[in-house]
Amino acid sequence: MQILKTHYHPEIKTLENNSIFTRLATRAIAIQDNSILLLYTERYEDYSLPGGGLDLNEDKIEGMIRELREETGAKEIKNIKPFGAYEEYRPWYKPDYDIQHMISYCYSCEVNQELGLSNLESYEIKNGMKAMWVNIHEAINHNQKTMATSAKKGMSIERETFLLKLIAETMI
Repeated sequence: MQILKTHYHPEIKTLENNSIFTRLATRAIAIQDNSILLLYTERYEDYSLPGGGLDLNEDKIEGMIRELREETGAKEIKNIKPFGAYEEYRPWYKPDYDIQHMISYCYSCEVNQELGLSNLESYEIKNGMKAMWVNIHEAINHNQKTMATSAKKGMSIERETFLLKLIAETMI
């Protein structure tokens, strides 16, 4: 899959002499007209693509479907196509590694506009995560405002905003 961008968190000055943990993840891109299925996270005041980490030896597409169903309750997931991968290096805050190398594999797909019940993890519920159909341009503007003005922004907002802009340019 084509690498769309490699991003280095500002705290990452070099990869040399650092222990690196690689995490594989997937992201789902489901669009209907100008709306895209996103997760709004109250804690970070941002919109993000549904997705998350792959289980050990899990197939990327199966993992994307699992995460999409868990986080949004999406039904009738079909017509799955590769979009590209976003690679990032960010600080790892646990003592076992210095840096997390995350690769997010992004896939476009079609889903039923009516969502079922989500099955969020406890930390996702605690963070105020909610699935919704949003105008993609409004989501981009919201994320850009959060990046410029909010102290609550998380590390993933740059990835998510980059991907949303690219999706808006190439798919809408």
